[in-house]
Amino acid sequence: MAKIKPFKAVRPAPDKVALVTCRTYDDYSSAELAAWLDFNPYSFLHVIHPAYANAQKVSLEKRFKAVANKYQDFKHDQILIEEEHPVFYLYEIQSKGQIFTGIIAGTSVKDYQDNVIKKHEDTLQYRVELFKDYLHQTNFNTEPVLITYPDSVEINTFIALRKQSKPVYEYSTTNKEKHTLWKIDTQSEVDWLQEHFENIPNLYIADGHHRSASAELLYEQDKHLGNENLNYFMSFLIAESNVKIYEFNRLIRDLNGLSKEIFIKKLSEHFVIIAKDQEIWKPQNKFEFGMYLDGSFYALFYKKENHQQASILDNLDAQILYDKVLFPLLGIEDLRNDERIDYIPGKQSISVIKDLIDEGEFEVGFMLYPSDIKEIKALADNNLIMPPKSTYIEPKFRSGLVVYEL
Repeated sequence: MAKIKPFKAVRPAPDKVALVTCRTYDDYSSAELAAWLDFNPYSFLHVIHPAYANAQKVSLEKRFKAVANKYQDFKHDQILIEEEHPVFYLYEIQSKGQIFTGIIAGTSVKDYQDNVIKKHEDTLQYRVELFKDYLHQTNFNTEPVLITYPDSVEINTFIALRKQSKPVYEYSTTNKEKHTLWKIDTQSEVDWLQEHFENIPNLYIADGHHRSASAELLYEQDKHLGNENLNYFMSFLIAESNVKIYEFNRLIRDLNGLSKEIFIKKLSEHFVIIAKDQEIWKPQNKFEFGMYLDGSFYALFYKKENHQQASILDNLDAQILYDKVLFPLLGIEDLRNDERIDYIPGKQSISVIKDLIDEGEFEVGFMLYPSDIKEIKALADNNLIMPPKSTYIEPKFRSGLVVYEL
């Protein structure tokens, strides 16, 4: 039984929305970041990264206060405006032939604590603490947690009808995406959505495990203040069939002292190996892996006798690669912090992996088959945790489009 709540959002003035919203600043190179900040005074990057010129010299506390002050400046200058009443939003992203449509709402911290909202990824405590402090100092969040719900004919029909109305925003961005936002503000619509989500037994976090954990930590720290907004965190709720799940491919800097011949021989204990030479090969099914080593591609097929009796987690491709290759053969124990491993989202071309290895920065690359939503849900339902960097999930939300104030 999932509880969602409308909230009194802050959002860009309609004539400035295309100028205000931005990708998360981690997605920008230093040159891109400088260019946007120099030439676009309305960019929300000015709020979330106000001390970009000397960020390394500014303490976190000062930086967070600068974010809070710049945010208030944007409100004062009416670059950002506040809704008069609590609302839900319907939001659609059109990107390279894909359309993602979902509902922006407040989701319950209690539901998160009670496992009504389920998780499939572990979190790093220092990152959770850091973002909790950020929320505490700035008093706003503009990056919703991406949450899936089971496909519903009724909700799909509601969305289709609602999209026929006039949107609040309809604009395009420089990365060739089209964004459309509708306001859901009548009491009958709000009540209808809340009732339908109350009939959903579980929601599943797709992306944003650190943000939801930080919201819980902030709630526990400040709940004595009686601030109702702390009981919820902003989420983008989307049907589970409407998310796009990519794999994270792995790049390794060396063979841990093994020769190519010995490494391949050890691989053959668990995999059927087929040389593909210069043919770029990508896994087509679960239990298949691609490998690029010493100028050649290989297809690796995990031997059936290894996975017939295995658990859900042990049969996860990312876990198989860790258990059979990365840890025992290449000596990589800590997937988050070992500097010998790097990750490339599956939406990027395999030629990127090939080029990085050919240039000598890495020695071997592994390509995985992406997990599906059923696999992710099964892990979450059994309180199991995926290895780090197992999934890269879209859509990605733009900062500054909708702000949840704390």
